[in-house]
Amino acid sequence: MNNTIKFYVDLKNSGKRIDIFLAENISHLTRSFLKKLIANKNVKLNDIVLNSPSTKIKFKDKVAINIINKSVTDIIPKKIKLDIIFEDRDILVLNKPKGMVVHPGAGNQENTLVNALLYKYKKNLSNINGTLRPGIVHRIDKETSGLLVVAKNNLAHASLGDQFSNHNIKRKYLCLSWGVVRPLNGKISTLITRDKKNRQLMTVSDINGKKAVTNYKTIKVFSIKDIPKISLIECELETGRTHQIRVHLKYKGNFLLGDKKYGKKNIRFKKINNEFLFKLNKLTGQALHAKTLGFSHPSTKKWMNFDSDLPEGFKKILDLLENLSG
Repeated sequence: MNNTIKFYVDLKNSGKRIDIFLAENISHLTRSFLKKLIANKNVKLNDIVLNSPSTKIKFKDKVAINIINKSVTDIIPKKIKLDIIFEDRDILVLNKPKGMVVHPGAGNQENTLVNALLYKYKKNLSNINGTLRPGIVHRIDKETSGLLVVAKNNLAHASLGDQFSNHNIKRKYLCLSWGVVRPLNGKISTLITRDKKNRQLMTVSDINGKKAVTNYKTIKVFSIKDIPKISLIECELETGRTHQIRVHLKYKGNFLLGDKKYGKKNIRFKKINNEFLFKLNKLTGQALHAKTLGFSHPSTKKWMNFDSDLPEGFKKILDLLENLSG
């Protein structure tokens, strides 16, 4: 299926390279992917096919980009076990495991949540969010575990979408962070945009980006011999930007255990508790779990609140820290 997106260049963007302009305005596409679209003649400037990503755009230029999407019939349903904790005719709430991608994308066409949903529910899912994302109202990162709500019909999807837009959804995450966040409790409110140096990452910006608000509370600081200080933190989201918690903690000078994207890739310790190091090395991805999810039911309007257990790797590290701290 072809999806054409059109833009008209304003004064602020006049003089920019077209690949940079498109990357800033279509946040889910990387600059390298956009260059491929240009090379494959999928971008037009003032109705003329473009062949150079370095072309400069001018005020009032018309830019059209043709994105070729797979249709829902191209996505292969796959029998994958789902941890469903609630279900009725309108919605289902599930606990997404660490390592599962929510919907198909570049490099992830199979083994996603959408593949599993299509196998189990076929066409009994909302389609408001496009053919690649049936039922998907919101998402969490691949290496983040936890609760997601899925819409089975468009009325349910619209109701949940409004609640997300109006910040009426309650979303609380638990995470383990290196160091101590100062102050211990607070609110982080910034703009978040895609990192210009690495389009796979997000970053805080003073000028451009979308508003992102995270309320956080330090539950406990672990100060243990031969282990750097580690904090157990609860984060409640007011907004849901890509990588929001990870970006905001980095902004504060901290990063999550196991986070290889926003943290240090190789952490060297002068002296370290061997049992802790063993469990740390077993951790795949960041220690971040979407633990609590609350919303008003689309049909009954009754408030619903769900809670989920921590994944095994996260729990083992937390239990060890609790035991060692006495």
